Parts: sequence; structure tokens; C-alpha cells
Amino acid sequence: MISLKGVSKNFGEIKAVDSISIDAYDKEILVLLGISGCGKTTTLKMINRLIETDGGTITIDGKNIRSGRPEDLRKSIGFVMQHAGLFPHYTIKKNIAIVPDLLGWNTKRIHDRTQELMQKLRLDPSLLNHYPHELSGGQQQRVGIARAIIANAPILLMDEPFGALDAITKSAIHSEFKNLDELQNKTIILVTHDIMEAFELGHRICLMDKGHIVQIGTPREMLYNPANNFVKDFFAHNRLLLEYKIADVTDVIVFIKEPLSVAAQDQLSKSVTVLQALEIFGSDNKFNKDYELLSQAFNHYRKLKKA
Repeated sequence: MISLKGVSKNFGEIKAVDSISIDAYDKEILVLLGISGCGKTTTLKMINRLIETDGGTITIDGKNIRSGRPEDLRKSIGFVMQHAGLFPHYTIKKNIAIVPDLLGWNTKRIHDRTQELMQKLRLDPSLLNHYPHELSGGQQQRVGIARAIIANAPILLMDEPFGALDAITKSAIHSEFKNLDELQNKTIILVTHDIMEAFELGHRICLMDKGHIVQIGTPREMLYNPANNFVKDFFAHNRLLLEYKIADVTDVIVFIKEPLSVAAQDQLSKSVTVLQALEIFGSDNKFNKDYELLSQAFNHYRKLKKA
């Protein structure tokens, strides 16, 4: 577990982070969300000491991060930067191998692990001898993830990792990211200003403003139990789509007025959220009635949640 207690950081007279306390739990994805300048990236970089704290303490599994050298700390933490952050004068192979080289891995071990990740991240092995500028944005971002997880560190920090990607590429990488088995047993802290991304990937969301934590909670808690008007207003513009994303089919199926078709019921076993189910139903005219029934049930569910 990563624990921040009363952590602060000032840049001159500006309080970038003002005495915040938060825990990131084992095997969870905690999203730091907010507009530019709210303190989320500063908070992230204090965890691996790219930025040093001015006050408070940060511990990992009970050990103060300042008890050892910053270099040793960073070897035990994966880090994905904005725009992939690859070294332009290194080949892809050399970029991925940076941490294993520092850890003293032998050539075969680095080669085998690199090949494994190239396959899992759907990267052609022929790209290993290329340079970053020769890859697309999506390919560069996958390489950045490979570099961050190659040593299988228990902690992964991600600073706006998908911010530079187009919507289609971002959606594909989100899906791969969630299903990558290497990430299932890690504590992940992800910084983003993208509300949809936060709801798509986060187990919990920490909403920040002007160096303070406004609210921490699950996506459902942020929408249905906002701590104040700031939280309510922050999500208001995207609220309907966010509700589609977080509502499970099992939440709303009890409100369906009549049985769905057998084919629709078979399809529901393949979907988790109402949004996923409606996307399936909307792609085939034979599900028109099922689409309408599920939509009506969802609207009834929404009214109850608002009440």
C-alpha cells in the first residue's frame, strides 16, 4: 500500500499540493483526476521522488520512501510518462531494456521478457530495431507501457499516459490495458484530466482542485454521492454517458417490463455494463425491441438513483 499523510509541495509562494492524505491500496487502480494545475502530477512525482516533498510523509508498505536512495526507489516502481517519454536516440529494444540493465539482468532474460511483452502488447518484434520517431503514437505508448512493466515492479505510476492519442487508439489501448495480466496484481496510480478515462479504468477516483483533495470514491460514489457542488458540477456535463458506463446489466434488468428475446439474453452474458449491452443491441435490427426495453429499464433505474 502507498500512503500519503499530510503531504505538501510549494513552488515559491504557490501551494501546488496542500497537506493531502490518501492511501492507494494493493491491486487497485487509483486515478488522480482534475484540471491542469490541480496538483495531480506533482503528487504522482513525489511518490517516486522525481519531486521531493516539502512536508508530510509518503510510505510504501510502511517504509518511508526517504529512507533510501531515490535511484533505488525508482528501480522498484514502474513509471509511464506523458507522450510515452521514450529516449529518441535509443532503439525500441534499448528503451525497453533500461531498467533490466540497471538491475543486472542477463541478455537472455531481457530478450525473453521483451519478446513476451511485445506479443502481449500487440507490437511487431521487427519494431525493436526501430527508433521512437518511426513508430505511431499508439505504438510508442505501448512501448512505454512495456518499459514500465518489464521488471514486474509491484507499483506502476502513470502520468497522462494516453493523453496524446486519438479516441479510437485510446479506446483500443484502454481495453488492452485492462486485460493485461501483468497489471492485475499491481498498485497503479494514474493521472488524467479525462473524465471518461477515469471512469473507464479507475477502481477509485481522487478528484483534486487547487492542491486539495475534494473527494475520493468509486465512480458510483462520485456520481451518486457527490461531496459538494464542485464534485456534482465537475461531472454534470458527462453525467448521462458516465451513468451508462457504470451501470451493470444486473442493476437494471430487474426493471425490464417483459422478457428479452432469447438471442438478447445470450448476448447479455457477453456484456457487463448497460452501455456495452446497448451497443450490441443497437448494432442489429433484430434487437430493436430488446434495445427499447433495456433503455426504458435504465431510465427507471436512473430515476431511482436520483431519488
